[in-house]
Amino acid sequence: MSSTAATNRKRQSAAADASARPSQLLHWYDRHRRRLPWRAEAGETPDPYRVWLSEIMLQQTTVKAVGPYFEKFVARWPDVAALGRASLDDVLRMWAGLGYYSRARNLHACAVAVLRDHGGVFPDSEEGLKALPGIGPYTAAAIAAIAFDISTMPVDGNIERVVSRLFAVEQELPQAKPVIQQLAATLLAETRAGDSAQALMDLGAAICTPKRPACALCPLNDDCASRARGEQESFPRKAPKKSGQLRRGAAFVVTRGDELLVRSRPEKGLLGGMTEVPGSDWLAGQDDKAARQQAPELKGLTCWQRKAGVVTHVFTHFPLELVVYRARVAGRTRAPPGMRWVSVATLADEALPNVMRKVIAHGLDL
Repeated sequence: MSSTAATNRKRQSAAADASARPSQLLHWYDRHRRRLPWRAEAGETPDPYRVWLSEIMLQQTTVKAVGPYFEKFVARWPDVAALGRASLDDVLRMWAGLGYYSRARNLHACAVAVLRDHGGVFPDSEEGLKALPGIGPYTAAAIAAIAFDISTMPVDGNIERVVSRLFAVEQELPQAKPVIQQLAATLLAETRAGDSAQALMDLGAAICTPKRPACALCPLNDDCASRARGEQESFPRKAPKKSGQLRRGAAFVVTRGDELLVRSRPEKGLLGGMTEVPGSDWLAGQDDKAARQQAPELKGLTCWQRKAGVVTHVFTHFPLELVVYRARVAGRTRAPPGMRWVSVATLADEALPNVMRKVIAHGLDL
């Protein structure tokens, strides 16, 4: 056989393999699909509300962490209309601990918009979905494919990893995202768009894992470019992460009997609308003296006890260290303007972010 004929035969074989990928994925998915609380069973019609809610919760959060929160939300608000009638404070309280709190605010705003502008029914097109608060291109594609079986391929972190390895995409993320999006679309079956997307998601979660992928179990293993090179774990290529500069501050834990002094953060910005104990600004290079001077002023309070150690927390863009000061005041002491007293016994009902839970536990020796 001539070299030209051999090359053409290889190309024909590769083309045949490529055309078979979508059906291979669906065949694997039908046998190995994950059972998730928001996922419709085989043959069932997906609920757009549950798909949307899960996709918002799963942004930058693991399936394991999301599960209990999802169950609590659907038990409290079984459909988007119920959620749209809820108060933002209630939504933030239910979300507390899940992190990335702008998602909770967008979730509520989206539910209000669906109820107000669409009669409690989600739009069934990508463009209509993208017009809603908090729904970007990925989330719109995910809802469109999974809930409405529209022929589109959402690309999450799992799919990104599978595709970059399957095709050995050399370009680094995030610049490689458009290329990966185009390649992912080639894995979309002519029917069952939602199952195609979920098959890739499950493949990335269960088989094509970030470390030590189980390539022997992968339905696409014979066709994987990175596996052929023995470089699976080196994909996707990523540019080095830049770590944010350390910020410092102080937190002030004040009790009045069995009550704790708290306030709400501004609606916009980091941890918007969440509950916190009073504190200083969080600044790079801030010294303890400057932070201490931002303590709340309460009648009769003259002595602060500095707790040993610091509370540490890492946000997406920066790490944080907080010195914690402790104080007690008399029973009838009024809260300063913009602050309030809440019972320590009912703190679970407050919309406390994780960093504040750490601060309170440290300050009260819980």
